[in-house]
Parts: sequence; structure tokens; C-alpha cells
Amino acid sequence: MSVSDRLPDYPVNSDFVKKLKSALEGRDEARLRDLICADVQHVDAVIELANDDWMKDPCAQLPPGVLAGLWTLEYKRELTTPLCIAAAQGHTACVRHLLGRGADPDASPGGRCALHEACLGGHTACARLLLQHRADPDLLSAEGLAPLHLCRTAASLGCAQALLEHGASVQLEGGASRDTPLHVAAQRGLDEHARLYLNRGARVDARNGRGETALSAACGAAWRPDEHARCLRLCALLLRHGAAADTRDEDERSPLHKACGHARPGLARLLLRHGADARALDYGGASPLARVLQTAACAPEAEPQLTVQELLNHGSPTVWPDAFPKVLKSCAAVPAVIEVLFNSYPQLRVSESWKEVIPEEVFQVHQAFYQSLFALAHTPRCLQHLCRCAIRKSFGRKCFSLVPLLPLPESLQNYLLLEAEGVLH
Repeated sequence: MSVSDRLPDYPVNSDFVKKLKSALEGRDEARLRDLICADVQHVDAVIELANDDWMKDPCAQLPPGVLAGLWTLEYKRELTTPLCIAAAQGHTACVRHLLGRGADPDASPGGRCALHEACLGGHTACARLLLQHRADPDLLSAEGLAPLHLCRTAASLGCAQALLEHGASVQLEGGASRDTPLHVAAQRGLDEHARLYLNRGARVDARNGRGETALSAACGAAWRPDEHARCLRLCALLLRHGAAADTRDEDERSPLHKACGHARPGLARLLLRHGADARALDYGGASPLARVLQTAACAPEAEPQLTVQELLNHGSPTVWPDAFPKVLKSCAAVPAVIEVLFNSYPQLRVSESWKEVIPEEVFQVHQAFYQSLFALAHTPRCLQHLCRCAIRKSFGRKCFSLVPLLPLPESLQNYLLLEAEGVLH
């Protein structure tokens, strides 16, 4: 008999479950403790918290739209135990009480055991108690995830430490994505977790089911602006431990492709200085520069021109001249990107027809810049710009390191490195 077919000791419509749900929803710890520790018939009782089997009832009144798609629905039940509930809520005293009465720490009628729940909630004391009572540190959930894979928050660091102390494998692949614990830490910016795993022998360049290393996973995660510093620390940690900066995933995308896809100049700079290839192409033929240009209009607050600048100063090929109008159309609202890219050409013929791809409201907001751009339709670039291009061509992909060595004022060094000024000359 499968787990979903077994009869629970406390069905979802029982008075006990109704009281339990009320206590959980109201965060009534005293009532929850009484229900779990005193009211259950035996410590490993199976409790049903949810059940959608009513959808199979011919008498069920469902809207026609739902009925039409009912064949796609899966029957789901949420089964658990008192120990799992106590561990998920972080009730150490309840966990101790139940274990003292012989509760099975590895029981998982709902697909996750109490140790999984403790790690998900970041409840270190509960996790340690369970491990001391011989909970399996590598037990897989129904989704194929070990407890270490569920250490997903900063609060779960203590749980991860306890698991490793009790023999958990730091190399274990989990779930459909086959992530290692290091991948999980990288995806969530958990630098302390990552340091712990690396110090315990985690392979820094292990690949998951998508061919990603931990560095690639970190660079591809959707970080909020206030998390960028944490992302940089994490990636720097991985690189210090020998992560290859230019590994490719199953789509031939490098960490640099992913960093540029999110327009992160600091991360792009870090990767480039560790040997990432600014000229790399993915399976779709896109370069890191193409990735940031695709993103620029969606994330102007990330200052995508700085990422473009980093790439060009590390030898990235510029855009084919005939394709420049497409870039102008997609990046019109971020003129600093247009400026940096335009200044990477010794001479680029400006057409009056370009005005048609710039929305009028955008032109008005950035009028000074676009007037300076279209003024160049009738005149060559200045001698200073041509000298800049000659020097940059000579330095090639070493512009970022050689320009600062020139005996020039900082303002001229910035000029050579394509610092945006707001207008074109």
C-alpha cells in the first residue's frame, strides 16, 4: 500500500486535526504542545493535514473551466507525524518528549522526515536532537533531497554543521536538478554554508544536471540589488577555492554570460580578472556583450553601461556596425550604454533614419545626448577620440590593466577606458 493510500490515524476532517490547524494558524505554542505531546494516541501517528480527494467525487461542484482541465490534476494528500510537526515548528521540548517515547526520527509518511523539516526551518536544536537519536543525515525525501539540500537559509547554518558532524555527505546530488549542497548554497548566496562545505571537501567544480558549477549557479541566480555584495563575496570565495571562471553549462553559457544577463558590473569584473573569456559564444551565438545589451533596458538601475565598459576593456568584440540601429532601438532608454558602445568605434556612420527607432518621449528625456549623437551625422569624430581608439587597439584586451599605468591624469585614463560623459564629441 502506498503512502497516499494508507488510512491516517487522524483524518483531515477529524476534530484533532481541526484543533491542530487552529493552533498552527494562531501560533498557539502551548496548545500545539498539548495536542502533540498529550492528545495523540501514539508518537508515530499519521496525521492528515490536507486532502484534495474531494475533486474525484462525482457530486463535487466545480466550475466548467476546472472540470475541463481536471485530467491534469494530481491527487495530493499531506500526511505528517507529531515529530515532523514539532521539528518544523522548532519546538525542541516536544521533539525531546516524542523521541523519549520512542518516536521514529526517520518516519516520513508525507515524503519528508522530521530532520528535513528542522533543516527547512533552520531549527538547529531540533536537528541536533534528531541526529543524536540516530536520524539518518542523508535520508532522501520523496523529491530526492537530503537534509543538507534543505539548508536553504542563513539560519540553517547550525543545522548544516550538525549534519556534517554526524556524517552527512557533502557531495550528495539531490532532486531532479541533481544539485549538490554547494549548488544550493551558491544559488541562495549562503557564503558561510559554502565555506563550510568547501572546508569539508566539497568539489568546487562539481556539475549539476544542467551542467552548472556552483559558480555558474551563483552568477545565474536572480539577486536583488541589496544582495550584490553578498553575491560577490560568495563568487570570490568559490574562485579562491579554484573554481574555473570560464566553465560552460549545457547551453554553453559561462558564468560571465549569466552575470552579464543580469547586468552586474562588479561580478563581471571579478570573473574577467580571473580569466573569463569576454569573446565566448553560447549555443545561440550570443556573447556576454549581447547578453547585457538584451538586459539593459530592463535594468537601468543596475547601470548596465558599466558592464559594457568592463567587457570592452577586456577585449570583447563590439557590435557589428550594421546591427547598431537594433542596439539603439533596444537600449534607447539607457543612453549611457549607447555612448560607451558608440565610443568603441573609431568612426561609425550616423544616419538620420536612426531617429525613427527612438521613442519621442525617450528623446525628450535624453535630449542633450541624442542631439550630440545626431550632430555627428555631418562631421568626423575629433582627433582626441581617434587617438583613444588607436591606443585601445594597441592595448587590446589588456586595456583594463595597461591604461592605469600610463602617466596621464585620471580624467584622461577614464576617457581611454570609455567612461560615460553624457554627450558625444
